[in-house]
Amino acid sequence: MGRDLSALFDPVSVAVVGASDDPAKYGHAIAAQALRADGRRPVHLVNRRGGTVLGRTAAPSLSALGEPVDLAVVSVPAAGFEDAVDEALRCGARAIVAITAGFAETGAAGRARQHAVAERVRAAGAVMVGPNCLGIADNTTDLFLASDSFTPGKVALLSQSGNLALELQLRFHPHGLGFSRFVSLGNQADVTLVDLLADCARHEGTRAIAVYAEDFGDGRAFAEAAADAGKPVVLLTAGRGDASARSAQSHTGALTTSADVVSAACRDAGVELVATPRELTVVLAALGGARRASGRRVAVLTDGGGHGVIAADSVETAGLAVPELTEPTRQRLRAALWEQSAVANPVDLAGMGEQDPGSYAASVAALLAAEETDAVLMTGYFGGYAAAEGGLGGGGRALADGEQEAARLIAARHRTTAKPLVVQSMYPESPSCRTLAASGVPVFAATEDAARALLATAPGTAHTGVTPLPVPAAPLRETGYLETRRALEAAGLAFPTAREVRDETQLLSAAAEFTGPYVLKALHLLHKSDAGGVALNLSGPAELLAAFRQMHARLGAPSYSVEAMADLSDGIELIVGVNRDPRFGPVAMVGLGGVLAEALRDVAFSLAPVPADRAESLLRGLRTAALLDGVRGRPAVDVAAAAAAVETITTFAAEHPEIAEIEVNPLLVRPRGVLALDSRAVLA
Repeated sequence: MGRDLSALFDPVSVAVVGASDDPAKYGHAIAAQALRADGRRPVHLVNRRGGTVLGRTAAPSLSALGEPVDLAVVSVPAAGFEDAVDEALRCGARAIVAITAGFAETGAAGRARQHAVAERVRAAGAVMVGPNCLGIADNTTDLFLASDSFTPGKVALLSQSGNLALELQLRFHPHGLGFSRFVSLGNQADVTLVDLLADCARHEGTRAIAVYAEDFGDGRAFAEAAADAGKPVVLLTAGRGDASARSAQSHTGALTTSADVVSAACRDAGVELVATPRELTVVLAALGGARRASGRRVAVLTDGGGHGVIAADSVETAGLAVPELTEPTRQRLRAALWEQSAVANPVDLAGMGEQDPGSYAASVAALLAAEETDAVLMTGYFGGYAAAEGGLGGGGRALADGEQEAARLIAARHRTTAKPLVVQSMYPESPSCRTLAASGVPVFAATEDAARALLATAPGTAHTGVTPLPVPAAPLRETGYLETRRALEAAGLAFPTAREVRDETQLLSAAAEFTGPYVLKALHLLHKSDAGGVALNLSGPAELLAAFRQMHARLGAPSYSVEAMADLSDGIELIVGVNRDPRFGPVAMVGLGGVLAEALRDVAFSLAPVPADRAESLLRGLRTAALLDGVRGRPAVDVAAAAAAVETITTFAAEHPEIAEIEVNPLLVRPRGVLALDSRAVLA
């Protein structure tokens, strides 16, 4: 069930420690907000000088109140913070909101102080948000403990930025969105993002959860909580660059960036990942009506060719389809429109809206009813007639009234269908567009926003949840090529026959054990191919011996591996690897492999371990996935066997937390079965 945060969001009583009459102090703003709900619960103001604050008598200390306090907001200078928290705990506080800064964000000493305070809070059975936070609010319980007020609604915002919350407040307004809760995360010394996400998932007043986070703490736990939320979770995050890949020692590590990891975690958990506050608002507006498309086919309705073409391009760029309409749908549209209207998709009224605004409503009804469409995007001038009371064509009040009536008809039709309808308008604030928005139809000023909204409602890659980490296995002591290979073979991965050799006598003895052609590899080199430490397709013992002498003279490796050369003629080389992320744990990568893996960069990511069915989905999603089914006379390869190998490799990696990076490259996938041709691992 997670931690009990009831005292945090619905306390019996509240005290603001550090309440002030000075408008420049945060204790002033929070005290003023807290008093808005004085009738809901007792609100006490505490100022060490006593006197009055905001016209109310202030106690010089919590102890002087003479009664228990359920939640204490602490907004005092850092030097007095620990004493204020300790006094709150002695006075029975079950929850603390720590505004005070100057802790982990300042360095090691501050981190140690913060840790010690958090330990005392937990030992007392209490919870603490912060320190270094900007407060909390819960509109469903009239709890106002932040410096600003938030419009009530159904979105819980968990944010590491206070200013971002203010921007979202402004962006939400045109879409009728508001907040059920707001929590400034602060340093997360005690209550974490994961704790809050789990609690908001249980909260009846919350329909969707918006998160802005720069530091996930335990990223894997975040993904697990989001997957289990049962409500839309929309994530805006920063710092997703590629700096983490700079010191990587494998192809997998070099190709895995922070952005890849976050994207993979979000996809697995079913989280909507967005890049800007504007996009976050668009997605929440789209998901607010709880409509979900059954497919990815979009009908575009426009009253001008330009808007229609741009909208169609935006929809397709978003990854959705704009298919031609079937003849029955075209016939219904022809019956409602005039001769010059286009009815293929996009559907273009071609000026009829200026004569009869009701043509919008008739067209929307036909498109929502069409079996070949899953969603509808209406774009262009709609809204302009009512906005200008005469609008285009000089129709005056009649056109404005007609458009308003069309908006009411569209809203009524929208209420009777489960299909998403979104609108892009040049006049999003017009009376007609406000009628649509009030009925739950998302209205946007930008075409790309309308397309992104439709994408949020469309079915995508089914989120698989986060596969639990397996019980750790006995740690590997050595991760040389042969040691890693043997461990993977023991886990069930097939390799060609191989023998380790150190001199020419052992080399010829190994060659006698199995027939050529042979492969010779210099061991104890991380990237053998780059160093010229691999010789392929050596036809017999003589050629093998010559290659050994040349390679040994150049590299002087302590040992070599003689292996059976696999038949590459009918196979495809893949790369399968796992990189251990400090926040999200083991992250798997699969893609087109071989020596050009980094150059091709055709890879996909998922949190590890990766079950076989998920692995097959990743493989089928590669840009070059068509190769798997055979092209230009080449046979199809055994994708099921490749997926099983991905499961084996990623499970093995997840069982060994001591491994920082591991990869099998290439993994040869043939028409029947797979064969691992090379592997490498790097200890953490």
